Amino acid sequence: MPHLNGLDTLKAIMETSPLPVVMVSSLTEEGAETTLKALELGAMDFIPKSLEKDKDVFGKELRLKVKSLARRKVFIRLKYGRFNKPVAQPTTSAIKKPTPAAPSTEQVTIPKFTPRSHPKRPTVPADYVQTPCKGPRDLVVIGVSTGGPPVVQKILAAMPKDLPACILIAQHMPLSFTGPFAKRLDNVSALKVTEASDGDKFLRGHAYVCPGGKHIGIRMKGPLPEVAITDEPLDALYKPTVNVLMGTAGKYLGRRTLGVMLTGMGNDGIEGAKILKDNGGCLIAQDEASCVVYGMNKAVIDAKLANMILDADDIAGAIIKIVRG
Repeated sequence: MPHLNGLDTLKAIMETSPLPVVMVSSLTEEGAETTLKALELGAMDFIPKSLEKDKDVFGKELRLKVKSLARRKVFIRLKYGRFNKPVAQPTTSAIKKPTPAAPSTEQVTIPKFTPRSHPKRPTVPADYVQTPCKGPRDLVVIGVSTGGPPVVQKILAAMPKDLPACILIAQHMPLSFTGPFAKRLDNVSALKVTEASDGDKFLRGHAYVCPGGKHIGIRMKGPLPEVAITDEPLDALYKPTVNVLMGTAGKYLGRRTLGVMLTGMGNDGIEGAKILKDNGGCLIAQDEASCVVYGMNKAVIDAKLANMILDADDIAGAIIKIVRG
């Protein structure tokens, strides 16, 4: 890359030969900004550079991400509307070798990538019965992991300033990333978006991002709910875990809650989603065709917990409609 930095290279890759890309990022505010920009440009996931200190952990994490994301080559090609085929090279017989006395002026034409027509994608399994959510609801809880930041940004950017609901977001992300992520969301959204603090009040038109390494949930202070930021459970595989967010939302504000399960590796959130549904909550799951990793949302769909299965482009509109009733 003699004339390009990492972001320039990523942009060139996604414009000419779209491929799944994993970024290796430093755990600094500058590193977080660069990584979030990379995800916006098309990178599918990132690995904290701090893991390089433990080669076994780094290697395990890298293999897991590469294997999962490599399966999404077709998703990347469709998303960026291009064929991912090698550039045609002239045959040996067609190449006219230049000589010092008479340099070759022959032009070799490299074919451009042809846009692929966007296919009609089935968004719902054939045997799945959807039951549209009824509103109004004044709390929206979002669970998301791999491939999530651009989707969350798209959803919040479409929200009106007067949205009559509070939004809580559990995104699997390191502590040093969640503050810059909240600031980026605040810049693109009419909503007020901040990194959550323990005891924050539920405010309409406000979205809270859980700090990395902590859990976000709900507690009742008298008759009123407030944001709870905790270390428990200490043994959770993910921090934040979506199970705490959706579980406490279901326990305290079930019928007032709309849950949204987006792209992500694994099945974090499935237990919390069950509690949410058992207590009258409503649930939207992102469909397979539009997600980077069909894991967390797949678990919810397979358990028949999702009321609605939607393309990423349709989720914001559904949230607005349900919240307003």
